[in-house]
Amino acid sequence: MSASLIFDIAPIGSLVAWSDGTVQPPERHRKKLSAWKSRNSQGRLIRKQAGRTTGTYIAQPDFTIHEGDFGSAGTIVLRVFRTFSIDSDLTFKVVDRPVIGSVRIFDRPGAGAELVHLAVSRADAETWLTQHRHPLAVLEEVTADEAAATVVEGRAAA
Repeated sequence: MSASLIFDIAPIGSLVAWSDGTVQPPERHRKKLSAWKSRNSQGRLIRKQAGRTTGTYIAQPDFTIHEGDFGSAGTIVLRVFRTFSIDSDLTFKVVDRPVIGSVRIFDRPGAGAELVHLAVSRADAETWLTQHRHPLAVLEEVTADEAAATVVEGRAAA
């Protein structure tokens, strides 16, 4: 599916894969493999941002995916995020959606909020919040209505 469809119908917290449609090069071609991995990967959808205008510049709507964390001994040193415009030439696929009853934890209220954690339950979310400081955190439960809306409206993402 296109980046535009991901922006329109994939719920925040979904696991999304993207691909340029090329075949993975052999392991011995390290530079080619590294370039291929940057255009063929997956991660968790953490933010959608509507189009915006700054002076004469008009930015297209985009979405951000958390691709992964790097570190050791429980300490995260580097977080990898990818932001895609809705006119991206890559092909996207929703691999997994948030389970009904799970709880999204956003860093702040409002349109610019970013998903910082997807908890299994509200109790799990509150426990996570006691260990990680997010003073403006917003909890949002994934409801059955949200999951059913995509099917009823005929917008189920493949």
